[in-house]
Amino acid sequence: MINYLIRLAICAVVVYLSPRFLSGIHLAQDSYTTAFIVALVMSLLNTFLKPILSFFSFPITVFTLGLFALVINVIIVYICAKLVDGFSVDGFLHPLIFSFVLSIVNSIVSSFQE
Repeated sequence: MINYLIRLAICAVVVYLSPRFLSGIHLAQDSYTTAFIVALVMSLLNTFLKPILSFFSFPITVFTLGLFALVINVIIVYICAKLVDGFSVDGFLHPLIFSFVLSIVNSIVSSFQE
């Protein structure tokens, strides 16, 4: 449980810093609380919704040689933006980069905790 909270806090820091580097990511009022909520919602969406989306889009993912998985990541970010007040995204490339950076940070943090 403590590992999950550490990972969540570090991801919240990444969410908090993302608008400074990605112009298509917007965090209202520069709030760390909103960033933490975004990290929590992204975690829940990746745990529960992403496997369902991946299952139903498997034929498309195979046909596109795995590239459709990137679209699923962007969809997850857009759903998070709809669910969390004070967080919004523009375009396709910025949410893609955002989800990619979050995945890398999550992997790095997870590798240190094991």
